[in-house]
Amino acid sequence: MTRYYLAIPVSAFLLLSMLLPVCAQTTPENPQAQPPNPNTTSSNQTPKLSDEELARLYLVRKQYREAQDIFHKLTMEQPKNAVYWNELGITLHNQTELDAALKCYKKSVQLDPHYADAQNNIGTIYYERKKYSKAIRAYKKAISLRQDFAAFYLNLGFAYFGEKDFEQSIASFRKALQIDPDSFETARSRTGTVIQDRSVASDRARFYFLLAKSFAEYGNVERCVIYLKKARDEGYKDVSSVKSDPSFARVIKDPAMQEFLLEKVPDTAQP
Repeated sequence: MTRYYLAIPVSAFLLLSMLLPVCAQTTPENPQAQPPNPNTTSSNQTPKLSDEELARLYLVRKQYREAQDIFHKLTMEQPKNAVYWNELGITLHNQTELDAALKCYKKSVQLDPHYADAQNNIGTIYYERKKYSKAIRAYKKAISLRQDFAAFYLNLGFAYFGEKDFEQSIASFRKALQIDPDSFETARSRTGTVIQDRSVASDRARFYFLLAKSFAEYGNVERCVIYLKKARDEGYKDVSSVKSDPSFARVIKDPAMQEFLLEKVPDTAQP
């Protein structure tokens, strides 16, 4: 089973701050030396990161235990900070400590009922436990709080697929593509405030066909053909239905689609 994860990355400024030296020196053109920066170390003049910045850097580096220790400290110092509780949950989530992660996400939502990211992350715990109806409720709650984020709709689509509600699944994927046409190709990690679970436990052939259908309705021929091929290779038995399925009407006459339909079915696919 393949898993992919989506999150909002730490800003480029944070990473650059670890790489770019801060120089303050006297030159003939600049006789006045800059005063020392209180936020720099004396040994290498590299900016000193706050605990929050350092914890997120550890997340980027996948040093989850180190990030956990700092976020735990931050939650003790600021127990009413919903963001810190959510990010502590993410560090635990990455270490597959799902019970502890869920408690942190729920604590975050308790502190801030309008915090959509934590509500979404609650859904991912239920999704990983195959409690799809609970995941759907959590994702819908996240969407009600933040309707412009494609990742929430993608998560919802996966949960509906787990429930075998394929019409709702494709509708959710379609909405995600409307918000962000590249949402399926977005960088995937667990280093920010939103987790996305893209695991598919069963019926991968049907899943790929639904993705192809979603891209066809959006008019993306290239991605449509890619997922049709995946569906066929996984053994989807009715790929030829695209000829009469109205969802493929926008792309059916495209040369790439016609070429795909004329291809010989690989031996690995079921008849």
